[in-house]
Amino acid sequence: MMTTNRADHARPLHSEQPWFVLSAARHYDLILSRNPVISHFYGFEADQSQALTFAVPDGCIDILFDCDARRAKVCGTTLAARSAQLTHQHRYFGVRFAPGVMPDVLNIGAAELVDTEIDLQELMPNSTALLDNICSLSNGHDQASLFERFINGHRHRRIAPATEHALALIHRHQGNILIRELEQQTGYSIRTLQRQFSTDLGLSPKVFSRIVRCQHALHDMHHQPQIVFADLAFERGFSDQSHFLREFKKFANATPAQYLNTIQHQGYQARIRQMPAQNARSEATIIA
Repeated sequence: MMTTNRADHARPLHSEQPWFVLSAARHYDLILSRNPVISHFYGFEADQSQALTFAVPDGCIDILFDCDARRAKVCGTTLAARSAQLTHQHRYFGVRFAPGVMPDVLNIGAAELVDTEIDLQELMPNSTALLDNICSLSNGHDQASLFERFINGHRHRRIAPATEHALALIHRHQGNILIRELEQQTGYSIRTLQRQFSTDLGLSPKVFSRIVRCQHALHDMHHQPQIVFADLAFERGFSDQSHFLREFKKFANATPAQYLNTIQHQGYQARIRQMPAQNARSEATIIA
């Protein structure tokens, strides 16, 4: 569980899964969480009549409930854009944990979840009641409240101080930081950082930094009125526009130009319906 109180800790950008938003038949609901170990909740009805849905790297663990099939799966972060199997017209509810959070209710190591999806009941044999209760509810707020009550009664694996410090710096620099700079600023050796990071997140600091940097590029494309790709590549620390193009295409399964055209023509922002939870942290900003 990430519990840093460091002054230089920057609030992580909430991870985005844009292809899920674009696969929503109507609204894509986003619900704030009162629990800091949860990034946010989300819900939507899948419309798979047009195109495939892709999961993009986000550095997070999700639990995705298929409410119509009454099944759920645990999804680790992908390392590149990967096809996500959704069922047409099925109603989904998702829990996205914050980066670095590994709930102890899941009987698996962080590294084993990377680029993998596993049935929830395989990792949490006593989850039948939770699954049935979540899937029986039709209101996203009620589902979120139920899951928060459940998770508040369980612990989360604590991460090593080296990982905690490195995570704070990576978020502070929005992914644009070199491993040798992490070594200098944390006081831990590269070998220690890589070992602890891999144990706690299943990723190397370099890979996680690349994910954070690309997530920030997505955020810019969703929220800035005018995008010049050369400027965006420079601002996000890519060596040049070609480097940005290669990284982004691997990350999002589209070139930056193709992706920007898609979200503009499909009304990306209009699909998102933000639903703040009761007594949620007012300073939090939630995106898809």
